[in-house]
Amino acid sequence: MAAPPESHADLAALAADAALSLDGEAPEKILTWALDKFGDDFCVSASMSDAVVIDMASRIYPGVNVVFLDTGYHFPETLDTAERVTVKYPITLHRILPKQTVAEQDEMFGPQLHDRDPDACCNLRKVEPLRRSLEPYVAWASGIRRDETPNRANIGVVQWDSNRHMVKVNPLAAWTQEDVNAYIVKNDVVVNDLMYQGYPSIGCAPCTRKVKPGEDPRSGRWAGRGKTECGLHISADGTVFRADRT
Repeated sequence: MAAPPESHADLAALAADAALSLDGEAPEKILTWALDKFGDDFCVSASMSDAVVIDMASRIYPGVNVVFLDTGYHFPETLDTAERVTVKYPITLHRILPKQTVAEQDEMFGPQLHDRDPDACCNLRKVEPLRRSLEPYVAWASGIRRDETPNRANIGVVQWDSNRHMVKVNPLAAWTQEDVNAYIVKNDVVVNDLMYQGYPSIGCAPCTRKVKPGEDPRSGRWAGRGKTECGLHISADGTVFRADRT
């Protein structure tokens, strides 16, 4: 007889315990814990900037579910990266589309919503599709790190996603960009070509610019708008997911 599904309270407690016990462990160990615990009920959300988390997860659990949000506004290089990833790694890729095409969105809200109201555009083309894509799963992983922005400085390696009532895993939370670069070289990881062209953080083409030497790596996202997050990693209280540490 199958075990009953764990309640949200049980999963939240599990996430809090894992945040403490796995903090400081290698990303591979954090992913092994998640994949052993959740199996096919776990997925990796991939931006296709690089395939570091995909590389790790597919070595541990061949066929791992990978979610890619195809917003309709991606750079060609990002779409090319997604194709190369599917060829190289033993994964099950789920390409998720917004409910509306860009043309349909333009007809309803007017052209270039991303310029007039970037939060609304992100909600339509990223946040809602991610919510929908995560519905079959109990836990999900991202590649965000503490060193990326001050808002992410306190993220945990495992957290409770209070928006979606899921366990969230950030295996690279404690890594630096140097750690990521070293792993890429050592393991010949697929990388988006834009990463070598002055785009250290890659989002949708209309809202991403090159970063000048010395600038914050994410300063090219929504430049000049005071916006730093698209909403994928925001908790129910409006902050970036933080570790539940006691």
